[in-house]
Amino acid sequence: MGEIAYNLYRVSTTKQVDKVKDDIPMQREACRDFAKRMGWTVGKEFLEKGVSGFKVSATDRDAIQELKAAALRNEFQILLVFMFDRIGRIDDETPFVVEWFVKHGIRVWSVQEGEQRFESHVDKLMNYIRFWQASGESEKTSMRIKTRMQQLTAEGSYTGGCVPFGYQLEKRGRLNKKGKEIYDLVINPVEAEWVVKIFEKTVKDGYGSHRLATYLNENGVRTHSGAKFQCNTIIRILRNQLNCGYMVSGDTVSPHMKELQIIDEKLFERAQYILEQRAIKNSDERQVALSTKSQAMLSGIMFCAHCGGRMTSNMHTEKYTVKSTGEVREKQYLRYICYHRSRKLCECDGQSVYSASKVDKAIIDAITNRVFANISDAPNEAELRKEYNKEMQKCRAKQTKLNTELKKYQKQHDKLNEEIANTLIGESFYSPEQLSSAMTTVQQKINAINLQIEKITNEMEKKKTAIEKVRPMYEVFKGWANEFKLATIEQKKMIISQVISRIEIGKGYKIDVTLNMEYKQFCEGWNGLINMQI
Repeated sequence: MGEIAYNLYRVSTTKQVDKVKDDIPMQREACRDFAKRMGWTVGKEFLEKGVSGFKVSATDRDAIQELKAAALRNEFQILLVFMFDRIGRIDDETPFVVEWFVKHGIRVWSVQEGEQRFESHVDKLMNYIRFWQASGESEKTSMRIKTRMQQLTAEGSYTGGCVPFGYQLEKRGRLNKKGKEIYDLVINPVEAEWVVKIFEKTVKDGYGSHRLATYLNENGVRTHSGAKFQCNTIIRILRNQLNCGYMVSGDTVSPHMKELQIIDEKLFERAQYILEQRAIKNSDERQVALSTKSQAMLSGIMFCAHCGGRMTSNMHTEKYTVKSTGEVREKQYLRYICYHRSRKLCECDGQSVYSASKVDKAIIDAITNRVFANISDAPNEAELRKEYNKEMQKCRAKQTKLNTELKKYQKQHDKLNEEIANTLIGESFYSPEQLSSAMTTVQQKINAINLQIEKITNEMEKKKTAIEKVRPMYEVFKGWANEFKLATIEQKKMIISQVISRIEIGKGYKIDVTLNMEYKQFCEGWNGLINMQI
């Protein structure tokens, strides 16, 4: 019996398994024929499907680890592959994997490239160059694929992958380069209606992802795979820009495609704002109600004026006796409770309990008659732009001054580097310690200036974003004013949590309301505060 060969076959993606080129059946046939010609007996065959030799380390590949274990048990004498890059394409790892087998008495052969030897420094160098080239080819292939995907996205072409909920694939006569008809992405009318509901329930009624998933599941709606909706599925739908008519691949965004638009962009932006707010872990910084399930209007957005703790709500049941009949009855009512005081978490000297109906009515009256009733006319965009340009001019002047200083210190830094070189050849008047100290000082000044430049750049970006948001924000604010009186409790809660940044309540129902600064500008003669006693 001749020498025993163990064969290794690998394809990078599961899609390659049944293709004609570089597939496992082709590798298997070529390796078996080669072994037969060489007089070897094929022992075991190791298959790796969908394993990238460029991305996956040998330590994480079961086939490589099994082959190493078999080599230590002296089960075979030859490791045979179709091409050496089947062993791997990582330039700083794969050459040493091959060398390991050779050092342990295993001859490594490729059908296409012959035997890999390590008998001289030239062999080792050639081995390293081969896998360095393979790694480079993987990088170039990856880059070409990524670039082409981005080009197709920029052209508005469907590039494959899971079809998002709200869409379906149809053949509409478009052909690829080989003349084969390919699929186009189109809106699924039935699912699109549910996508609209998902966004509206999020923005208007304050539904969270868990509540939305339950809502869809209870209505018999299912994902494309027939599964029930989960929280993460809802989040993906809410985050997907395709719903606005834009295909996205990495940083590449396609032109607007109205035929794929399901959601109005303003509604999409409001949903993103709500998702971002609800992701804030610090509840004191959150400006949107985390949940709207509670019947209490201000649950989750009100604080105790005495200890600063968040107020919670519950339904209280009170028993009373009807004097005329002696009948014992029950009465239920909502109340707000100081969480800290009720659980004795601090020395809070405020009230423990407040009537929710009394507080809610006062806040609704204040929002209706003192906020929405005083909405000013639409902002003068010419004036806003004038003020914005003035602010930008100040920022640019600061930038210019800082850049001038930065160039001065960078020149000093370059000169110090030259002087350090002179020190090394003994031609400097300064000691290494003096130069090191001077270099540190200059570097600190450069770092400080760069931080200031970054701060101003961020400030300018914020001002630019703010000026672009003014008009849309005004339209949203005006819309809330028109909807508020007829809105449901859930809708009122979502509006109040965005119009008001903080409500504090103290003894004797003394209430302080702080309006969200972003909306303060739309109310005439408004300082952003309401103080009232009820």
